[in-house]
Amino acid sequence: MTIDIAGRRLFNQRIVQSKFEHPSQVVTWFGAMQAQDWAGVKWAIALRCHVATETTIEQAIVNKTIIRTWLLRGTLQVVAAADIRWMLALLAPRLLAQSARRRKQLELQDVILARSFEVITSVLQDHKRLTRANLLLALEQAGISIQGQRGYHILRHAGLEGLICFGPMQDKDQTFVLLDDWVPHSKGLEHEEAVTELARGYFSSHGPATLQDFVWWSGLPKAQARAGLDMIQSQLYRVNLDGETYWLPLSDTTPDDMASTAYLLPAYDEYYLGYKIRDAVLGAGYDKNAVSSGGVFRPVVVIDGQIVGTWKQALKKGSVVIDLKPLKAFTEIEYQALLTAANQYGNYLERPVVLAQLN
Repeated sequence: MTIDIAGRRLFNQRIVQSKFEHPSQVVTWFGAMQAQDWAGVKWAIALRCHVATETTIEQAIVNKTIIRTWLLRGTLQVVAAADIRWMLALLAPRLLAQSARRRKQLELQDVILARSFEVITSVLQDHKRLTRANLLLALEQAGISIQGQRGYHILRHAGLEGLICFGPMQDKDQTFVLLDDWVPHSKGLEHEEAVTELARGYFSSHGPATLQDFVWWSGLPKAQARAGLDMIQSQLYRVNLDGETYWLPLSDTTPDDMASTAYLLPAYDEYYLGYKIRDAVLGAGYDKNAVSSGGVFRPVVVIDGQIVGTWKQALKKGSVVIDLKPLKAFTEIEYQALLTAANQYGNYLERPVVLAQLN
């Protein structure tokens, strides 16, 4: 059996067809979505909804239906509020153990972390929500050094311990809230159930994908990841292709019409980032165009499932200008499809859009 890996991923990632009504449904479908680029993940969620603006996504944070915190691989993610605690219980202990050496280098002993958590709890109980700068200032005023990376690691540790999470933006500043105040109740799962649920979410949303893709995405030990896959194999197709074993949902189907579809995907989008091996959607030698030497994932142009360029935006008075950097020349049909994609992004920002002359 042969499969169109890119086409099926576009469908299962809900980039084409079968859109969701609410941002929380998107995040629940994925399990978790990469979110160190806040502007990028908001667009990643919105383009998988029937109709959503930037305000819609920000309101989902205000409404406490989606949560941003440190999770998979210790990086920032957005998850559904209902899933936050079982994911932390599954993933945080391993991540905290992995960062023990760095904490030692920073002289963040347990007694200092405990005192830091007392300060954080106290000031957030008083103020409910604080910007990163003000939260770090409170630590300094309590005599806790935040020099170098100490401040970041204290906040990250507090997030992984389930003490804090990100709250709504305050103008352009990040804020933090106490997780127990923000989301008083969410479901818990036993370890085996949690691994199974994480695997189900991954292969449903990312399939066709391999076991090594899931290991990389989840950060789980390979034995645990394999156990999760084993638990859901009856719900998946198995396809061997070019020496690799891919897994995809039984309900998987090919989109009705993939001809000349174009999308402007944000930086760190799961369509590209969510796999260990990414050559199904990007030709060999082009990785340096989509990902910088420092590991920064750029916004990408996708046509018919393939990454064919990068893009960037510039907000002008009352409009947004999109500059394209193609890896190949676009046909007229492809350019018209890109105009449609650009207008979709303009609708999301609630601004008219200008597609700049191709570079």
